[in-house]
Amino acid sequence: LMERKTHVKINRKEVMLAKLRKSCSCTPQKMKNFLMDFFPVLRWLPKYRCKEYIWGDVMSGLVIGIILVPQAIAYSLLAGLKPIYSLYTSFFANIIYFLMGTSRHVSVGIFSLISLMVGQVVDRELLLAGFDLNDDAPPASGDGSLQNDNLSNTTAFNLTIAGINAECGKECYAIGIATALTFMAGVYQVLMGIFRLGFVSMYLSESVLDGFATGASLTILTAQVKYLIGIKIPRSQGHGMLVITWINIFRNISQANLCDVITSAICIVVLVTAKELGDRYKHKLKFPLPTELVVIVVATLVSHYGKLNEVYASSVSGAIPTGFIPPKVPEFNLMLRVALDALPLAIVSFVFTVSLSEMFAKKYAYTIRANQEMFAVGFCNIIPSFFHSFATSAALAKTLVKTSTGCQTQISGVISAMVVLLVLLFLAPLFYSLQKCVLACIIIVSLRGALRKFRDVPARYHVNKVDTLVWVVTMSASALVSTEIGLLVGIVFSMLCIIVRTQRPRTALLGQIQDTSFYEDDLEYENLSTVPKVKIFRFEAPLYYANRNYFLKSLYRLTNLDPNLEAARRKKYEKKEKQHLKKGNHRTANGLGIGETTLQLVPKQIDFQALIVDCSSISFLDTTGVNTLKEILKDYKNLNISVLLACCNPSVIDSLKRGGYFGKDFGCMQEMLFYSIHNAVLFAKDQK
Repeated sequence: LMERKTHVKINRKEVMLAKLRKSCSCTPQKMKNFLMDFFPVLRWLPKYRCKEYIWGDVMSGLVIGIILVPQAIAYSLLAGLKPIYSLYTSFFANIIYFLMGTSRHVSVGIFSLISLMVGQVVDRELLLAGFDLNDDAPPASGDGSLQNDNLSNTTAFNLTIAGINAECGKECYAIGIATALTFMAGVYQVLMGIFRLGFVSMYLSESVLDGFATGASLTILTAQVKYLIGIKIPRSQGHGMLVITWINIFRNISQANLCDVITSAICIVVLVTAKELGDRYKHKLKFPLPTELVVIVVATLVSHYGKLNEVYASSVSGAIPTGFIPPKVPEFNLMLRVALDALPLAIVSFVFTVSLSEMFAKKYAYTIRANQEMFAVGFCNIIPSFFHSFATSAALAKTLVKTSTGCQTQISGVISAMVVLLVLLFLAPLFYSLQKCVLACIIIVSLRGALRKFRDVPARYHVNKVDTLVWVVTMSASALVSTEIGLLVGIVFSMLCIIVRTQRPRTALLGQIQDTSFYEDDLEYENLSTVPKVKIFRFEAPLYYANRNYFLKSLYRLTNLDPNLEAARRKKYEKKEKQHLKKGNHRTANGLGIGETTLQLVPKQIDFQALIVDCSSISFLDTTGVNTLKEILKDYKNLNISVLLACCNPSVIDSLKRGGYFGKDFGCMQEMLFYSIHNAVLFAKDQK
């Protein structure tokens, strides 16, 4: 046996106290390091290579700003809020991430999935407060002016309970809900950063995230169809929103607005064609074509001068104010109402941001700090919530555009914020006549990447069937039930798949590769030779309480011998033999002579005298696992079959020692434990 190293025992109490003293001490240098860690811009901005970086940052910032404005206005439909709030969100998120983010390339701002999750909570709370979710309905005031007295009382009651004065209408209440939700999501993210809970993101596998994004994209697509064809149907709420919305769409399809249908068809053709051409010739283009901006400008001019709203009753964006609304503290009572909804929002926002940050950091050979990213995203939600903004996250599409247009640092984010600021201060009213169906087209075309995941299903299935099943289940739950439930279902289902995999892992009997000292699965490889009188059993999973029975059943099936049944059968025959001998009958119960009885005690001749368990794939043992190995050791010993363990890792050996597998003084350890299968085979051959 190899000698184990003696590890020095660490006094955990002293280590913890030392860390606590170090973290609680306050020196000028430590304060400086803390500030520079908390605001990474203080580290990289003084080292900024202006001549080398400025052109790429300015170009990427301008392009993202031009893309950001139409997307921000469009995504306000998803959030159920006015376009001005989307512009506020885009402005503040870029500024704060510039100060606190560690990624040089990600674009943080308004994101379709996050906007959808915010919109679902806003719609639910508006409905509970008694407001009409119809976009074109006049806002409820809660002052008793509604015709339905009961509805008026309900609205006034809910608004009063929520801490908003009775004069606050639908728009005011909606942004109040959104800011409270955003503030709570930011608080969760900061707390997760303080307590270093970033590991939560590990439970969101790629299959879960892709399935969630695709399912949410179907929900987003469904929510935009009514704007595409210009019908007025109520915004569905609760579980099964996708199905209910499509039923309402087909019931009201006869009311479709021909002007909106024609406009949508033209916009989608133009946008898709431009995107496809851009993807095909992107290596020849220095920067992406600002197709969305061109479509919005042209559509706004056509709508304004053609008077599409007045003549054809086409729904338009309406007035977008300029400047900034005075800041306001989010309502505490509203925070209590949405505290639970903020948790999945916080996790999804953080996971998308960190995964994108890590992806681009790896691509461009630098490092990010995941914990600092948690703080950055948290404060991108907390601070803007005071300025009438809603939740943000990093977005893949805009990040790809940033990198393709020469982005080097987050200076580009500041440039994008300046473009949004220009719109906020001067250009916002010009979008009054912009049709909502144009915004819906921009949203739908932006979902191309997520919807294309359906084309990848066959390839995904070919690579891994279980991951494909996780993707399908998560996508279906996100689309057919709700986004939050879909995310939870995806996480739970993926964990169950892992548990099932360990409960019913691969098992095999091994054969020897000819003229070598290596052994492999007898069913998977040709020309393997069996070792006489020896069975080699491999179990490809940890051995613990959940798969104990499967381990034993597989072992008995593959070796074609259940030691318990065999021992019971032998005892039964021995008992009958003794009874016959007492009666003086020299013939046994089988009608055979005593000398022939021995051959009949065993149904089949046992063809092995040693069982080797290949433990190379057993990563750990719990108490049940140790007891299971002790049990088979005892049972096979009763049949004069020795059990040898091979390729155990140190933690498994320690578990076996603590469980008493090798006896009290470990005296038999050298005859029971081997560091290779071949050594165990040689030992078994030498046994009598």
